[in-house]
Amino acid sequence: MMTRREVLASGMGALALVNAQAPAERDAGILDVARSPRAKLRNVPVRAVKMGEGFWTARMKVNVEASIPSLLELLEQHGIVDNFRRLSGRKNVPRRGPLYTDSDIYKWMEAAAFVLQSGDDPKLRATFDRLTDEILAAQEPNGYLNTYWVEERKADRFKRMETGHELYCLGHLLQAAIAYYRATGNRRLLEGGIKFADYLCRDFGPDKQPLLAGHPELEMALVELYRTTGERRYLDLAGYLLRGDGERLKVSERQLVYMFSGKPFTSRTKLEGHAVRAMYACCGAADYYLETGDPAYWKTLELLWEDMVRRKLYITGGVGSRASGEAFGEPYELPNIAAYTESCAAIGNIMWNWRMLAATGQGRYTDVLERALYNGANSGMSLDGKLYCYRNPLELISGEDRIRNPWYSTTCCPPNLERLFASLPGYMYGTSDEGVYVHLYHSSELDWRLHDGTKLRLVQKTNYPWDGRVEITVNPAVPAEFTVFVRIPGWTSAAQVDSRPAPTPGEYLPIRRRWAAGDRIVLTFDMRPRLTAANPRVPEGTGKAAIERGPLVYCMEAIDQKGIDSLYDVSLLLRQDLSGSFSEEFRRDLLGGVMVLKHRGAVTGTPTASQPLYSPLARPKPARETELTFIPYYTFANREPTAMQVWIRYLTR
Repeated sequence: MMTRREVLASGMGALALVNAQAPAERDAGILDVARSPRAKLRNVPVRAVKMGEGFWTARMKVNVEASIPSLLELLEQHGIVDNFRRLSGRKNVPRRGPLYTDSDIYKWMEAAAFVLQSGDDPKLRATFDRLTDEILAAQEPNGYLNTYWVEERKADRFKRMETGHELYCLGHLLQAAIAYYRATGNRRLLEGGIKFADYLCRDFGPDKQPLLAGHPELEMALVELYRTTGERRYLDLAGYLLRGDGERLKVSERQLVYMFSGKPFTSRTKLEGHAVRAMYACCGAADYYLETGDPAYWKTLELLWEDMVRRKLYITGGVGSRASGEAFGEPYELPNIAAYTESCAAIGNIMWNWRMLAATGQGRYTDVLERALYNGANSGMSLDGKLYCYRNPLELISGEDRIRNPWYSTTCCPPNLERLFASLPGYMYGTSDEGVYVHLYHSSELDWRLHDGTKLRLVQKTNYPWDGRVEITVNPAVPAEFTVFVRIPGWTSAAQVDSRPAPTPGEYLPIRRRWAAGDRIVLTFDMRPRLTAANPRVPEGTGKAAIERGPLVYCMEAIDQKGIDSLYDVSLLLRQDLSGSFSEEFRRDLLGGVMVLKHRGAVTGTPTASQPLYSPLARPKPARETELTFIPYYTFANREPTAMQVWIRYLTR
């Protein structure tokens, strides 16, 4: 079989390269950064990790058995696939849905492709192939493929790029096609995506027609297409989009802020505007940096990351505080009830930190990724897998807010969650020239190889996040010297490695030695519940605390607080030193099995509903004590409608 370099030298082109490289490409991970000049870490393929029983396998099972099939039924019922059939003449129906609906079926297909990367499913594979046939039958001879900008709207193609989503839809098409190609070796959908990408490269760009990605997405897809084919023009087009050309397109500054595109990415100094677009733009810029090493991009990425984690990141890992424009707010503008925190934005945060981790190998990025994964994204799908949160607030006044729904007219979050959960095995581990990295903790088995080709099987046994003990068995095919990098999470106040205190939390601990089959590493993390305070500049955090345990954020639902009329009537009752005393109980019969926390609380002497709207300032009447119950945030709104709080008032005694 010809190598990538031999195919490129032969001039056979991108599609020939795709065909020639099929086995190697199936070894690619979520990102194929094996040859990226600035990638310190490499992904392992999804298929190389077998997940054992535990926290995420339950979510992944629901995803495969309930979420993915039920969402396809809904996509069919709402005419999303029919939009392609009407263009091919297979069905005489009007177009339905917003202008970006093509992307919803593409994301669903990417989720299916990641499932197939874990193992073959003939029925799911046949469904993917059937959908591919429906989609490509609607593609025009020049490569253009979009179900909205047709017929009477055809004249407006690429003229409303700030809102048109043409490039956004193409980006998701390419990502689905690449994921399926890596799962099966089937390149049919990829051929269609390449045909559209080549059309753009031919007619748009420097000294051609201007092009703008109103909703960033295509940038990272083009970089991944470059990694897959070796064709430089895709990387160059991604760079063109990141540089922006707002002046030529005469896009207003207001639109530029909303889009987080249209002006040079490297001119950005803060995160602003539409949160999902900002996260996706950062993903594309990080991908571009991994391939080019342009220092201006890295400088901007670090600046924006610091802006997020220091001023604009929710404790759940969610981002985007404003409903208006689904946007970032000002620094420390992190409301609870009004929090928008779209599921897609939390997923974008995970994707961005995954790329920053690949560039650096630094644990601070994995810490943010883990926070967003376990909380801000995980809350987006109900425990039964059939209801979704578009927004994920940190407080609900009552159960009247139907926060979880099976369908939204803008259906971006459900398939985005599905592709995330389907790809989870690929996030667990990584490799470098020095050895292997353990990123996330979950019972699993890695069957892969080291940089020098030595086969390696890594077996991880744990009940994380409910328990802090992790046992890792290292099994190289032959004894070999290399480094196992184990992550010490930033949230733990104390950790032990093989019964010895571990160094700084928030970093990877390198363990270098000559490893032989059966060698073990035992990690122990302090899982005691923690009380967390917000920066004083966060108005809605004043006088309140949040509860965390391990990587999980906890919340209080009214349904669990016995004899209490309103959550506004209760406070945590803390010691004078502001420490807490929690009891823990693992409840297998509750919310799919969760660790429940209990703590002393105080109930106000006069119920808040009975108090006047305004009254003279006075000492509160003596409060009675009660017991408060807390559940993991990701499980909120999975029972009957009820009020909820993450940030809870506290009193001291």
